[in-house]
Amino acid sequence: MFHTVEKIGGTSMSRYQDVLSNIWLRPQTLSDGSQTLYQRVFVVSAYAGMTNGLLEHKKTGEPGVYALFSEMDEHRPWQTKLEQVLEDMLAINADMFSSEVQRKRADQFISSRVDDVRDCLENLEAVCSFGNFQLDDHLHQVREMLSAIGEAHSAYNSVQLLRQHDVNAIYIDLTNWRSDTQLSLDDTIRAAFKDIDLSKQMPIVTGYTQCREGLMRTFDRGYSEMTFSKIATLTNANEAVIHKEYHLSTADPGLVGADHVMPIGQTNYDVADQLANLGMEAIHPRAAAGLRKKDILLRVKNTFEPEHKGTVIRNDYCTDEPKVEIIAGTRGVWALELFDQDMVGNATYGQRMNDLVFESGVRVLTKDFNANTVTFYLKGNKRRVNWLIDRLKQVYTDADIRLEKLAMVSAIGSDLKIPGLLRRAAGALSDAGVNILSVHQAMRQVDMMFLVSDADYTKSVTALHTLLVEKSDLWQQQASA
Repeated sequence: MFHTVEKIGGTSMSRYQDVLSNIWLRPQTLSDGSQTLYQRVFVVSAYAGMTNGLLEHKKTGEPGVYALFSEMDEHRPWQTKLEQVLEDMLAINADMFSSEVQRKRADQFISSRVDDVRDCLENLEAVCSFGNFQLDDHLHQVREMLSAIGEAHSAYNSVQLLRQHDVNAIYIDLTNWRSDTQLSLDDTIRAAFKDIDLSKQMPIVTGYTQCREGLMRTFDRGYSEMTFSKIATLTNANEAVIHKEYHLSTADPGLVGADHVMPIGQTNYDVADQLANLGMEAIHPRAAAGLRKKDILLRVKNTFEPEHKGTVIRNDYCTDEPKVEIIAGTRGVWALELFDQDMVGNATYGQRMNDLVFESGVRVLTKDFNANTVTFYLKGNKRRVNWLIDRLKQVYTDADIRLEKLAMVSAIGSDLKIPGLLRRAAGALSDAGVNILSVHQAMRQVDMMFLVSDADYTKSVTALHTLLVEKSDLWQQQASA
């Protein structure tokens, strides 16, 4: 029977009344014309800001509980941060539940989880005070454990809220809290859904899954999308849906203005991969890979415009006529340049370099090289980048290494085989007073990347969107259709 697997993002979850009316209590129409609240699985993210508080702020890098704990400061600032996160969680409970009984139940649930974490971290501190035990050996488990709290909180609360409205919601806790067994990701999900009847039950699932592989170690902050994708593929969903606080649009409305962007409507997984590479994820690329292989249609919807069909992402889509579909980008790109005359003609020169970049944990957006220079364009915190530079200096003692902070702006589309596109895009940036530092375009022609000064980021996005989207005949025809 037809069913969907749907993920709700953190910003949407924080506006739970909108989620309740626009998604959960909004029936879907089945292929036979009947309507039901069921035949849907919901994977929920933590409420907005919670994972930032538990780990570190995704954009600013402000330390959360995990980052403070990893520093092993004798003043234990992580304890104060953990208490602050708990206060924020209890404030959400107080706002969500008017019934004192339900609020106390929700408070007891999350307070118990936080108490477990506090006890565990204090005991780990004591153990690691002995030279036989190193904190670094346990930090990935700490990060996994802290990640689990936010999703458990939102999923548990959601079930209580839905039951208030006579919906048979089922809490599926994939965090395996205090579990004696550790299964693989696939087996954990199969076991959780073994006895679920989707025709009568609405599963509300934690976005974090505790499993043998370690989701945070492999996917970091993309773990909830991996859970979502795995559930969709393992349950043979007909459609996967992601609910966000905005449409997947031709650009970020916060940069170019809401009146200047349009929902994309349709695109393919190639475009989704390019967006993910920039950190503007429609879906994590590894999560998309599973949906792609199973040929499951992915739909990205705006939580607050439930009537809109959203953006459909599928394998076989290609625009009827070549065009730029989206202008996207990212700030805070580290351009790490290594120049060495000994590189010339040495085919093995870069092998150790690539290994060190991988070991550093930073993400490579792209790279370029010529006879004597390699430049990596990286995303990651400064500490990891500095670690990488130190290791490179130890290995490549005669090389000149330079670091510069830039921004990357991309024109992306399912088919960019447009004569003169590079010239027009470069001209738009030049006319806006932007100096182009580097250009990248692969033969596949689904994206065109420009490296510019970090200060020119907003100006660059606006200039490219104005020329390649707003003034495009194809987009103007679609807007007037």
